[in-house]
Amino acid sequence: MPALAIIFMGFFGYYAVLGPNGVVAFSEYTREIERKEVEFASLEKRRAELRNEVRLLDPQRGANPDMVDELVRRELNVAHPDEIIVPLN
Repeated sequence: MPALAIIFMGFFGYYAVLGPNGVVAFSEYTREIERKEVEFASLEKRRAELRNEVRLLDPQRGANPDMVDELVRRELNVAHPDEIIVPLN
């Protein structure tokens, strides 16, 4: 009976340290969360940029002529030879 209890405790001890939800896996989960938070921050920044572009192009509020001109030139790849295009990122 004591040997069975030791085997039983060893089994659960092994999984507590090296199992899929153990201490070793916890550190990997922490690193993955940090990577996802960085990715989320960059996506939130891009979302804010897109939201601003949509607001500037809203036809009900009157589209911003500079934004419309920039969008058309970017999409059609059209510029006069004497123009200098400076992207503001």
